[in-house]
Amino acid sequence: MPKSTVYGPVASWRLGRSLGIDLLCTEQKTCNFDCVYCQLGPNAKPVTERQEFVQLTKLSDDVQASKGAEADLVTFAGMGEPTLASNLGPAINLVKSALGLPVAVFTNGAMLKREDVRRDLCLADIIIVKMDAPDAGLFQRINRPAPGIQLSDILQGLQLLRLEFKGKLMIDVMLTDLNRGYGNGLQFNVRCGIPDQVHLNTPLRQSSMRPLRKEEVEDVRKNWFWNLKAITVYDPRKPMQVVALDEVETEARQPTKPKGAAQPAGTPPASRII
Repeated sequence: MPKSTVYGPVASWRLGRSLGIDLLCTEQKTCNFDCVYCQLGPNAKPVTERQEFVQLTKLSDDVQASKGAEADLVTFAGMGEPTLASNLGPAINLVKSALGLPVAVFTNGAMLKREDVRRDLCLADIIIVKMDAPDAGLFQRINRPAPGIQLSDILQGLQLLRLEFKGKLMIDVMLTDLNRGYGNGLQFNVRCGIPDQVHLNTPLRQSSMRPLRKEEVEDVRKNWFWNLKAITVYDPRKPMQVVALDEVETEARQPTKPKGAAQPAGTPPASRII
C-alpha cells in the first residue's frame, strides 16, 4: 500500500512537470470504472460511494515534506477516481495554500451530476474529464462502469460543470483500436462539454491495449477534430527530464512494469508520460 499521498513529479505532455496527489492511497485500484486500458490493472471491486480515505492531517504532512520539488502544477489522480474522496474540496484548498501551485484534477466524469462533486471540482484551476466512448455500447465495453453509471448522465454532468466552472476545462480522449473508428460520435460527445482544450491520447503507460501510432492519432484529429483545440499524442523523441521524489511511491501510481494483464506482443516499453 502507498505510504505517501504525494508522488512524482512525473512528466505530463499536457501539463508539464506534475506533482501527484493521491487522496485514495489504497493497495488496489479504487474506482467506479474498470477501463480496459487502465495501467493499474483490473478493478477487484468497484467503489461508487464517496468516503474519506485519507485524513487531511496526513495530506498536510506529506505536502509539507514535498516542498522544494520541481513542479509546474499539482494533479489529483493516483490509485483511482479522485472524486470518490469526500474531502476532495478541502484537500484542493490545502494544497493550493501550502504549495502555491495551480491544481488540476483528472476525473472520469461518472459523478459530475452530483452538486457536491462539482462544487469540489470548481475549486481546481484545471479539470480534465475522460471521454472515450461514442455511444452507450462502447462505453460499457471500454470504460466498464459500475452498475447504474450511464454515459448520458456523464454528458449531462459535463454540461452542468461547464456552466459552473470558471477555470480551464479539458477533455481527454483515450484512443485505442476499440474507438478510433468512431470519430464522429467521439467529437459529438466532446463538444457537449464545450472544452477549452481537447487531448487525443493513447495508452503510453503499462496497458493491455496497444498504443496507436502517431499517424493513427493524427488521422483521427484531421478527420474529426480539425476545428477544435486538439493536442495529439506526446512525441517520445522529446522527453521531459523529471526526477521523482520517491520512485517506489511513483511506481505504485504510474507503473512501468506489468501489472494485471500483460501488454500485447510488440508493444513498446511502458512510459511514465501522462
